This record gives sequence, structure tokens and C-alpha cells, in this order.
Amino acid sequence: MNIDKFRVQYEDYCDKYANLSMRRDEGILEITLGTDGGPLQWGRQAHAELEEAFLNIGRDRQNQLVIMTGTGDEFSGPVADAEANRAAHKQTADEWMELGWESNRLLSNLLAIDVPMISAVNGPAARHAELPVMCDIVLAAENASFQDSAHYSGGLVPGDGVHVVFPMIMGLNRGRYFLLTGQVLGARQAMDYGLVNEVLPQEELLPRAWELAREIMRQPEMNRRYTRLLLTEQLRRQLQELLPYGLALEGLAITR
Repeated sequence: MNIDKFRVQYEDYCDKYANLSMRRDEGILEITLGTDGGPLQWGRQAHAELEEAFLNIGRDRQNQLVIMTGTGDEFSGPVADAEANRAAHKQTADEWMELGWESNRLLSNLLAIDVPMISAVNGPAARHAELPVMCDIVLAAENASFQDSAHYSGGLVPGDGVHVVFPMIMGLNRGRYFLLTGQVLGARQAMDYGLVNEVLPQEELLPRAWELAREIMRQPEMNRRYTRLLLTEQLRRQLQELLPYGLALEGLAITR
């Protein structure tokens, strides 16, 4: 029986999305986030695309390792304006049901990618900075920074996973301060807080990611996949328990 017809193939999704591009070499998939030729600008379309893209990447068994980076000198934006952000996110309960469903799967689909992931944060990550931080190895350019501008400081309850990821990785008190104040962490401070593993000059960032990728690829496939599952299990359990609760509270604060 040919089971390949039941599996997602690279050609099915590699050119499907407007907000990310892909290339694959010997099983290493590099995804580059970007909007209209420039850095990724988060919006409704980008949100929907990444949720589905992570699902497809995880279902493609030919992907053996994933590198995630951004376009130009910025990883993700824009920095949110609180009043405009709050007004833009006012939704009916039915609208939030759809976005909340997608928000839940954005992170669960990323964690369902059962091969090692490396993020190469090429500049400021002002929105959804939890995505690169959730990778197994986090590299940052010297000009990179990390901020949650879209939630509390942007007028929203920080309930769509950042309330789990950042306190878990940087510590409870640091995480709460980070989320309540919209703190901007530079690359070096982010490394001190445990969010980043290496800080590199911009021109060395992607070559280092590929160097690490090829080193990891020396291990047998079963080792790579099972190690990824093992090292993300604690995060997966915390998100499974607390993400729906956080989304419910975030939704209560913005529905009209």
C-alpha cells in the first residue's frame, strides 16, 4: 500500500503563503517570515497562515530539522499602539471563537513539529516573540530584541500563550514584569534571562544556524525526533493546561 498519498508533501505548501517563504536542503527546512518583501507584519492573514504552515511542516515527514528566521533587520512587528490595537481587536463572541481556535493551534501546531527547531532572530521581535523562543535553540543577532507589545501594553490580556512561555523560560517574576510593562529585552539581556543561547553579528547568524543544523543532523532520525518530543513535553503540558484558560480571559476582555 502506498501511504505517501495520505501525507503532506513539500510541494503542497512551500509556495502557498504570502507571509513566509521556504527552502529545503537535505531535510533541513528554512522558513523565512516576511510581508511584502520586508519584515513580518502581524495581522489576521499572517496569523492564519502560520497556524496552517506549522501544521503542514509538522505533517511532512521529509522535514528533518527546521530553521526559522525573519526578513531584513527585523524579525516581527509592528510595535502595537494600545488604543488602536484594542479597537482593532474588539470582536463579537463568534469572531473571537474563530480567532481563539486559531490562536490555540498556532502554538500547538508549532510544538507538534517533532524535529529539532532553531530560530535565528535577525532583529527586533515585537510581536509573537514567543514563537522563536519556543524553538530548541535560539540564536540572536546583536541588534535583536524581544518584546510583547501586542498584549498588556497593547491593551489586551496576555492570554494566548505568552503567559506560559515567558514566565516558564525567564522565571515567574521576570516574566510577569516583562508582560505587564512591555519591557524590551536586548539580545544580551535576553541571553542573561535564558531566552537566547548565542548572540552573533548579523552576517554570522544564518551560517551558524545551518552549522548547528548539520551537526544535529548527524544523529539518527529517531534520536532527533524523540529528543524534540522529550525536551518540549513540559512546555506542551503547560500550554495544554493553561492556554485555553488564558484565551478565555483574553476573549472576555475584548468581546463586545
